[in-house]
Amino acid sequence: MKPILLLLAVLLPMSAGVLLCIIKLKTDRAIKAFTAVATLSTSALTWALILHCPNESITLLHFAERLAVVFRFDALGRFFAGILATLWPITVLYAFSYMEHEQRRQSFFGFFTICFGVALGISMSGNLFTMYIFYELLTLATTPLVIHTLTKKAVNAAKTYLVFSLGGAAFVFAAMIFLISNGAYGEFHFGGLLTRYPYDNANITQIFYLLGFLGFGVKAAIFPLHVWLPRASVAPTPVTALLHAVAVVKAGVFAVMRLTYFSFGTALLKGGWVQSVVMSVAIFTILFGASKAVREPHWKRRLVYSTVANLSYILFGVTMMTEAGFTAALMHMAFHACVKILAFFCAGAVLCRTGRELVTQLDGLGRRMPRSFAAFTVAALALTGIPPLNCFVSKWQLLTAAADSENPLAYVGAGVLLLAALLTAIYMLSTVRRAWFPSKETDLSALEGIRDADWRMVVPFVILSLGVLLTGLFATPILHAAQQIAQGR
Repeated sequence: MKPILLLLAVLLPMSAGVLLCIIKLKTDRAIKAFTAVATLSTSALTWALILHCPNESITLLHFAERLAVVFRFDALGRFFAGILATLWPITVLYAFSYMEHEQRRQSFFGFFTICFGVALGISMSGNLFTMYIFYELLTLATTPLVIHTLTKKAVNAAKTYLVFSLGGAAFVFAAMIFLISNGAYGEFHFGGLLTRYPYDNANITQIFYLLGFLGFGVKAAIFPLHVWLPRASVAPTPVTALLHAVAVVKAGVFAVMRLTYFSFGTALLKGGWVQSVVMSVAIFTILFGASKAVREPHWKRRLVYSTVANLSYILFGVTMMTEAGFTAALMHMAFHACVKILAFFCAGAVLCRTGRELVTQLDGLGRRMPRSFAAFTVAALALTGIPPLNCFVSKWQLLTAAADSENPLAYVGAGVLLLAALLTAIYMLSTVRRAWFPSKETDLSALEGIRDADWRMVVPFVILSLGVLLTGLFATPILHAAQQIAQGR
């Protein structure tokens, strides 16, 4: 019975979202109530499955002898689903306030809810074919959210997003066909499927792994395939928070984990030329993203480039192809999601209340919006890597994993991580300084009348800030969970 509930966890929010898109509800209160019930029910069911669902699979459809839609909730899927089920309801509450004066709210929350089910479908996919289907559905479901405002910038951003995502899908499709044609079409298996169905041409294997890495790397925003992400920041902030912190970009790094550890297998990849290539891409993207963030005057886009860098922190851990590297990558995936969604929420609150988008326009706002900027200060300190906040723990794990890897390129990566930490301090803490300690020339009288965020934004601020602190102070359970996944248990 419990494996069938996997289908319910995916289909419930997708069906609710479709209903929101096609059935006209009479009042805004009805829209919010319907969205809240669907989201909370899905999160509660997902957490029940995380805690109690057996590691069994259920096949929904057979397309051919080798192609089937299979759902299975293994440890890695549970880890990703836990992030989604925790952060999605918080984002919905925030969106109730942010979207209050926006148009087409019902369709917005409809696609927003559909995305929840699709993202859970990725986490619960039992094989590469199923994950590929939901991965592409995520592109289709998030595109209306990117284009929501219908401005020229939003339309162009959606076009760019589609072009890059569909191009990446073609690369992933080639890698998937290679795996299936060589017998690796079964359920995900830690250690990889090709080790169970040996293929003797190492170069061909590595070429197709590289194609898959680049294809999934589009959503993981690796350089130079990151271009869509800054442009997509024109979307409403709740969408940006999901795109840049939880659903889309984390689906990208999650898919790379599946590809590396559960499809091709590190036994065929580690020490080969392809490991050097993908690790070099991750290292360069870290430096590129952090450097761009320092120079970016637009606040949300500054956070976007920070996301570009931090996603490659995760990929750096993955491409070490060691147990310690995989463990560190998992921890940073969870911790960065919590921190970055908090940072975007704060930026969105300021945009919603003041219309200010540039960092230079934030001088003195901490005095008028103290709750918003107190929360942003927590996010800034965490992202910089200040103990005892959570990103300090995950970055420490990445550095120690690199030191223990015995890979010279990983040592270079460790040095880049330290440099990126300095750049992060510059672009995050300089924003904090402007908000709390403006220059003497700042006209504070111009800030009169600005109000802080309402309770529907403040509650997410408090929950996420406490989460950032508590997961740093009590990181051991998350560390143990990540280590078990990295050991294949």
